[in-house]
Amino acid sequence: MTNAVDCDIRQSLDRISSQMRRDYSESLRELNLYVGQENLLYRLWLGDGITQMQICEHLNCEPPTVTNMVKSLEQNGFIYRKRDEQDARAMRIFLTDKGKELEEPVDIKWRQQQEKLLHTILPEERVLLRQLLKQMESNLL
Repeated sequence: MTNAVDCDIRQSLDRISSQMRRDYSESLRELNLYVGQENLLYRLWLGDGITQMQICEHLNCEPPTVTNMVKSLEQNGFIYRKRDEQDARAMRIFLTDKGKELEEPVDIKWRQQQEKLLHTILPEERVLLRQLLKQMESNLL
């Protein structure tokens, strides 16, 4: 039988995860983005002109998921696609000016979310928390 502490940990992690996703999703909607799209944009902010397959590898997700994200971001004017000059079969993804301008607001939203989560946790507690969470992540992978 699982003890009460183990159950509390699992339930707390579930509630934290759900609430973080809801809060972050709401804040991204203010920028006309959905959760996940900002990760695609983060990759492009590092250097655009990459293929959808490279984005799939970076995000560790399936091509149809990336295709849907790219279509939505393109419809909102954040990115555009252009045929590769060396390989006409490949499409490269580029940021528009509007997409480039999102970098700072998205970063601000992320930092606000992080501060909300951690603001009462002391720096030394954060180090221990990070270690414990990494152990938990390793247990799952």
